Order: sequence, then C-alpha cells, then structure tokens
Amino acid sequence: MDLKKLYIDYFKKLGHVQIPSAPIVPENDPSVLFNTAGMQPLVPYLLGKDHPCGKRLCDYQKCLRLTDLDEVGDSTHHTFFEMLGNWSLGDYFKDESIKYSFDFLTKVLNIPIEKLAITVFKGTDKIPKDEISKKRWLSLGIKEEKIQETESDNFWIAGDSGPCGPDTEIFYFRSNDEVPETYDLEDDRWVEIWNNVFMEYYKDENGQITELPQKNVDTGMGVERTTAILEGVNDNYLSSIWKDVIELIEKISNLPYKGNEKSMRIIADHIRTSVFIACDYSMIKPSNTDQGYVLRRLIRRMIRHAKKLGIDITSNFDTQIAELIIKKYENYYSEIKENKQTAIEVLQNEKVKFSKTLEKGLKEFDKIIANINENVINKDLAFKLYDTYGFPIELTEELAKEKNINVDIEGFKEKFKHHQELSRQGSKEKFKGGLSSSGEQETKYHTATHLLNAALKEVLGKDTHQKGSNITNERMRFDFNSDHKLTEEEKEKIESLVNKWIQEDLKVSIKQMTKEEAIKIGAEHMFIERYPDVVTVYYIGDISKEICMGPHVKSTKELGRFKIIKEEASSSGIRRIKAILE
Repeated sequence: MDLKKLYIDYFKKLGHVQIPSAPIVPENDPSVLFNTAGMQPLVPYLLGKDHPCGKRLCDYQKCLRLTDLDEVGDSTHHTFFEMLGNWSLGDYFKDESIKYSFDFLTKVLNIPIEKLAITVFKGTDKIPKDEISKKRWLSLGIKEEKIQETESDNFWIAGDSGPCGPDTEIFYFRSNDEVPETYDLEDDRWVEIWNNVFMEYYKDENGQITELPQKNVDTGMGVERTTAILEGVNDNYLSSIWKDVIELIEKISNLPYKGNEKSMRIIADHIRTSVFIACDYSMIKPSNTDQGYVLRRLIRRMIRHAKKLGIDITSNFDTQIAELIIKKYENYYSEIKENKQTAIEVLQNEKVKFSKTLEKGLKEFDKIIANINENVINKDLAFKLYDTYGFPIELTEELAKEKNINVDIEGFKEKFKHHQELSRQGSKEKFKGGLSSSGEQETKYHTATHLLNAALKEVLGKDTHQKGSNITNERMRFDFNSDHKLTEEEKEKIESLVNKWIQEDLKVSIKQMTKEEAIKIGAEHMFIERYPDVVTVYYIGDISKEICMGPHVKSTKELGRFKIIKEEASSSGIRRIKAILE
C-alpha cells in the first residue's frame, strides 16, 4: 500500500493542488536548522500572502526533529519522518476539514469507526470552547464517549509566537484487545494519527492573542506511524517502511532483531536521516556547527551502535544500508537520486575519521570512569573526549548514562561555549515562524542576493549560478559555481555593479506564471523541482528576474551600501561570498 499516493490522490479529487516538499534544510531562514513540520514553509501564506497554487494545498513533507533524539531506539520515534498535510488558506474550515479526514480514514483506509477517538479544545477564559468541531464529529457518528476535551493538548502553536489555534486530534486504538466503549486519555493503546489545526488566531511576542483575518486549516499525519497502524504492527520498524532495512542490518551483523532492537533501530534511523541531510541541495557536510554538527552527531552515534552489534566498522556496512534507503526514496525526492553519491561519500568520510579514534576513545572513557570521583565526569575530561577523540558531548552523556554516571554538562559548555551553543540549537528545535520572522534587515539581504547573482553573471559569465545562500540580520552568504578564486579586480567589479544598481533605485515587482513560462523567459532558479506548477517571479528593474518566494524590499535604494567581506572556497567547484549592507 502506498499511503502517500492514496492521500495525494484523495485530496486532489477535493480540489487540492499538490505542492513539492520543501527542502529539509530551510532556505534563507536562520531561525531554524531543519524543517520540523509541513506547515513551516507555508507560514507566510498562513498569514495572508497569496499562494501561487491557490487556497487548497496538499503534500508529503520531509521533516526532521531532534527533540526526541534520546527516544530514538524505541518502537515509534524517528529523527527524520514524512508528514502528510492538507491546507486551506482562507477557504474551507472546520466542518469540511473534519469530514475530509473522517472520510479518508473510514472510506479510503477502511478503518472501523469504533477504533477512532477524538480530542477537541476545551476552551479557556480567553478563547472559547470548540463547539463546532465536537458537533461535527458527533454528526459523523463518533459517540460522545469517544470525544474528550482538553485545554493545553488541543491548542497548537509552533514556537512562542505566530499563527495558532485550537486543534482536534484523531486517535486509533492500536491493540488486539476489545475496543473500550469510552476513550481514556491516559490509555496508551490509543495512538494519535492525525491532527487538524484550525488557525484562527495570532499570538504575538508579548503573548497577546488576536483573531486572524484569514481562517486556515493545517493538518498533519505521520507516514511512519500510520503505515504501522494500517499494517497491524506495534513496532514502526516492523512495518514495510523499515522491514527490509532491519533485515539487512540483521544479515550484516549476523544477529536477530529480537534482543538487539535499540541499536538496530538507531542504525536504521540515523543512516536514513543522514542520507536526507547529505542529499539536500544545501550541501551540508559534517562539521562542528549547525546542521553539520547534527549530521556528524548522527553518523557517529550510528557507528557506535554498529560497533556494539559487533559489525566491522571498517567494512562498507553503512554504504549497503544507505543504498537500500536511497532506492526506497529516490522516486519521491529528486535530490536523493541526484546526490546519492554525495551521501555515500559523506558517510564513508565521516566513518573513516571517527573509526580512527573511536576505539581509543572508548578505552579512554573506560579509564576515566574507573578513576572518577563523586560519580561525575568533569568538564575537562568531557572536553578531552570531544577534542581528542571526536566524541560529541551527547555521546559522552549517552555512554555515561549507560553506566549511571553523570557528566558536568554546564562546565563543558563554559569550556567550549562557542561550539556548544551553536550545535545545540538543533536539539532545542528553535522555531520562530519561518520566513514570516524575517525582519527588515533579512529582507534587505534577501533582495541583495538577487543583485549579487546578476552581478556575478555579468562579471564571470552567464553560466554562473547560485548554489546556495544563508541570511541573518547581520550578513549574507552566497554560494556560486566558479572554477577559480576571484581576483581583486573581479570582486571590485561585482561590488561596484551591485552598488550602482542600488543607487539607480530600481523597482522590485512580481508576476505569477507557470513554471514552464518562467523557465522560457529565462528566470533564474535554483532546483526547479522544488517549486509548484505556478511560481512567483521577482523582477528587479531589467537586470534580474528570479523564481523566488520572497521576502523583498520595494526598491533597491532601501538596501544601503553593499560590501564584500570575504570570498573563499565552499567545496569543489563552489565559491562563497560573505557580504554586508552598510
């Protein structure tokens, strides 16, 4: 059964347009390391911006969350997962959304109604109870005893501020026991499978909640969990999504899954997540900061668990597993097919680096715990494991936890504050609302990337293209293809051109058109398959036209003065410019 196809086909028949999955690494959004939910890339449209594909959308979205990393190894948690989503941007609302979900579950997936239970928003002194949702569920045949009201569990917001609203969650009775007549919130045999969020409010940074002029629907259903339910297994890793991967790990390790579940699940999960990060067009490589730190941490944790199973970590075990995973996803995500060799090289290179010191590091760890005082690994020893043996602090924590020993994490942070603060952003799942959080300065930098792109073409040639970018409120970073280091003369020409266009006060305008039209008129684009069939093209005077999702200033005069700070190699054949606006 192809759950993704069933879902997309169903919602297309209901007038929804399928949009491509956003990349796993958000573009030009420094507020978050990874896309953590299907709605995250859609925040500007949930706030009222017109989406080029209309008001009814659906997709399957690549998501990555690290908040549950310590839980990975059990039967239900994953770092990377796929989320099915359908949206109404100011079109239908609660009645239709609930009916669509109910019909998909009971008529397409053939789930018996008695196996479903529901939660709805109870209401607070500031926000009324969601009577409409409860009445709708009752009208569809859900018994009152199977509907429970909660307050905190049925109000949804991503982060501290942004679009928000009451939600109604759908639960499935995952057990061979007789289905109870009444739904009990504390009974863990009931598993959440779908969440319909009704975004009718906006919460600002001061905690003030106001009504949104546009009422939206945002739903999410996890592919892995729902597949396991439909296939009647209580362990996600025994479903068709994972079964062949686990069987391969059994074969490689010459051990059975039973009794070795935790390590096998971690290996399967972490290799899949590493493949998706490494294949992303942002070209993330293992490093000590940001997404690169997460990638390094996942690969190294995976290697340790492979070693625990007695797998020869100098063998190509990781390549075998990665190739199987790539085969499973390459028809859904073009970057997996295009960049599969990159992913395999990333795994191999990091494995070689880490395997050289892992054995020594584990011996050093054993020596440390044999001589520690007060059952604590102090900051100096934790730092030594990091600096000398390449152990991420989380790996030291995990090893120590297995021995019931504590680690002086705060002391380690003080000793290595800069690296640690950057790397732990991912674990905090920091989220401030996608592009909607872009302030005035980020908007200026975003527009400046278009001017820089045009200037590079002018100075280096028409075959020069953007290969990636990253923007904060303090600077812009821009990657482009080039076979040489830029000369001082080339840098001066590029800088002068951008500043000339800024001074000319060129107007920024937009047009919507089909993807084919945009390509035909020569609109600059990066990774065209990421975009829906209808796209937005931003024009800056007559010097730049790019397919883009914004945000942008209204005219170039707003940008100030453009200055290149640094030009350096990013990777083979790719150069990087760092610049500021003064």
